[in-house]
Amino acid sequence: MKKLIIFDMDGVLIDVSSSYRECVRKTASIFLLPCINSELLPQPLFSLTDLAFLKGTGSLNNDWDLTHKVITMMFSKISGKRESLNREEWDVKELACFLKSEEKPIEKLFKEAGTLKFKEVDFFYKGDVGSGNIIKQIFQEVYLGKQLFSETYGFRAQHYLEEALILKEKLLIERDVLSYLAAFHKLAIATGRPAAEALYPIRENNINFFEKILTLDDCIAAENEAEKNKGEKISLGKPHPFMLDAIASYYESRGALSEKLYYIGDMPDDMIAAKRSKYRFCAIGVTYSSPNKTNSLSRLKEAGADYIANTPQELIELLK
Repeated sequence: MKKLIIFDMDGVLIDVSSSYRECVRKTASIFLLPCINSELLPQPLFSLTDLAFLKGTGSLNNDWDLTHKVITMMFSKISGKRESLNREEWDVKELACFLKSEEKPIEKLFKEAGTLKFKEVDFFYKGDVGSGNIIKQIFQEVYLGKQLFSETYGFRAQHYLEEALILKEKLLIERDVLSYLAAFHKLAIATGRPAAEALYPIRENNINFFEKILTLDDCIAAENEAEKNKGEKISLGKPHPFMLDAIASYYESRGALSEKLYYIGDMPDDMIAAKRSKYRFCAIGVTYSSPNKTNSLSRLKEAGADYIANTPQELIELLK
């Protein structure tokens, strides 16, 4: 019987080092532009390796949440009128000195201020794009660019008018290889991307080999339904196994569930989701997109990875 192979998208199928990951840095930088002494801030603010450390700590599968976390931690180094909701009264001189003097400022901030919360930062992360969530809006403007942003949200970009970073994404696994796998197995995707952003690279790279694609939109819809029916708020994004269970259940209801099920991801949350699933998923962790492969390898194993692939070629050999 064919295998059911479910892929995470970012860092597994798609190289997002110049898109989503860079979006986090650019969004934080743009967000701090109105502050006093913002010209002193280094560009870029920190390394992608440093950011990968934070991403790998878990529960930050959503890059909007990751960006909010970065800004929250950096706020611990901001002075001036910190209680103000006007960023023009925040002084980032101390933060600039810290970012310049530390080799791994994000890792150090996580250890010093990783559990702190600030209402002044949370204020800018409420609602949605166009309704007060400035952090998410800046992120989406940077990622989508002015044209796609306008098409998606129905109004013009306000903070970023340069090239869309989504255009810098590339395939990590060649199209011919995916075509080969699809000829012998069932392929699916479980990603934290919004549906439109998941379908875009599939369309642009002509990799329409996936029978089922579950995204952030499906998680939100199920969360809203649960709140409506039971009055409880739950989070169904990874590491919750909701998407994996839903895909496996889809095939099971049709009498077509494979005996061998695989989930492939690059983050500890992916491995945890595979292990929490009520179906018996084999968890495959990949390190080929990580700027720090040794660290990724360790964290993936700790999270329960059954196998590790350090290159796309190793992954394909495992699946064969």
